[in-house]
Amino acid sequence: MNSWLALLHQLPAKPPYLRVKIWRRLQSIGAVPLKNAVHVLPQSDASEAAFRTLLDEITTGGGEAILTEIRLLIGQSDAEVRALFDTARDADYDDLAQSARRLLETGPATAADIAKLQKRLEDISRIDFFGAHGRQEAEAALTELDRRRYQHPDVTRAESAEAPAILTNRIWVTRSGVHVDRIACAWLIQRFIDPHARFRFVDSRSHDPVPGELRFDMADAEFTHEADRCSFETLLLRANLTDDPALQAIGEIIHELDIADGKFARPETAGLGAMLSGVCASTDDDLQRIALASDALNQFHAFFSNRKTDR
Repeated sequence: MNSWLALLHQLPAKPPYLRVKIWRRLQSIGAVPLKNAVHVLPQSDASEAAFRTLLDEITTGGGEAILTEIRLLIGQSDAEVRALFDTARDADYDDLAQSARRLLETGPATAADIAKLQKRLEDISRIDFFGAHGRQEAEAALTELDRRRYQHPDVTRAESAEAPAILTNRIWVTRSGVHVDRIACAWLIQRFIDPHARFRFVDSRSHDPVPGELRFDMADAEFTHEADRCSFETLLLRANLTDDPALQAIGEIIHELDIADGKFARPETAGLGAMLSGVCASTDDDLQRIALASDALNQFHAFFSNRKTDR
């Protein structure tokens, strides 16, 4: 027979945010509800410390709380309560696995993306008291995401690939769900290569190329990864823009964010990466992502241009 710790609490009607705060705290420590105002944890020193801290928050906020040790006798078994914990953690693991799969579809994932998911896995594992089966699936998804971290989804082109002769007034096509490299490429195209560019965002697995369009950062594209270069760097080379030190500096940052092979060690990488992640989190619309990020990329270009150096 298991021993459990139970927190019984009653919260005041005001302030309303207190209920949300306490609910989130209960979620974060892994407690499950037996009744609306009764939450339990398996008995341990760590569980008691977590509940004591939460009890203090409740009483400080004007509520009432009791912490007690209980044993289940009739009405609900220990196995049924353990199942509640497993169900809650399986849901967390499934959400994590789904997030990893979405990155697999739109990837490659950045180092920051993977680190964030790994931190989530650690947080869930910490409150997985009985070893929920969903952990195996989540770990497998993260392992695959990390394995493909350096494997760009596009087929790289040969070193001798030549750029099309006409790069203006074209339809530029890339994979939907634009992220680091594709966003930067679109900005580069609009500002420095084809001011009248029109963009199409497609599913690269089913897209049939149309004569006259130019593709970037996708399979068999005119501009994509070549050797160890990301698509942005390929565009710089093929469009003869490598004499701009500011664009070269941005290219090194995009390389680090997209490929993460440690080739460059630019201190600005984390800042631009956080900005681009924020843009992608704020909208799913590809054109809006490009528009929002373009302002920041313009500022980065101005910054590097004013330094008169690529370092």
